[in-house]
Amino acid sequence: MLYLVDANVLIDANRDYYPIEAIPEFWEWLLEIGAAGKVKIPIEIYEEITQGKEDELSKWARETEVKEALLLDEDVDIDLVQNVTEKGYANDLSDIELSNVGRDPFLIAYALARENCTIVTTEGSRPKRQRSNRHIPDVCEDFGIRTINTFEFIKIMKFTTRS
Repeated sequence: MLYLVDANVLIDANRDYYPIEAIPEFWEWLLEIGAAGKVKIPIEIYEEITQGKEDELSKWARETEVKEALLLDEDVDIDLVQNVTEKGYANDLSDIELSNVGRDPFLIAYALARENCTIVTTEGSRPKRQRSNRHIPDVCEDFGIRTINTFEFIKIMKFTTRS
């Protein structure tokens, strides 16, 4: 099983639960399981972290060992991105709506291109939302892709601060 991580997982973890300076074990663990090929971040999602504001998370993400361990070494299938956008959101999105959707179709397209792939996101299901307001779990459900939240992920992957 490969777990693809949405940017919000790392952003929220650093801000709310596992700050890099306070709980370095979490971030070391991510590198460990990333190097083992169990968790990856597509480049489009990685850039959401590194091209945003300058903070501890963006500094951490730009480190060579982080890139080597966590970056998914694949190119996205643009046809799949277009398919996810058109069928998962809408086939007639305006430029503003496309901006609202952001890079989520890329994340979903990477998962769609693989077998045994799960997306980890902090977004919750909001099935009544339409078009560019749809959340990752709802679009993934349309395509048969499993999603889990951060806490399910750390439980499945057995994160612990014990040595």
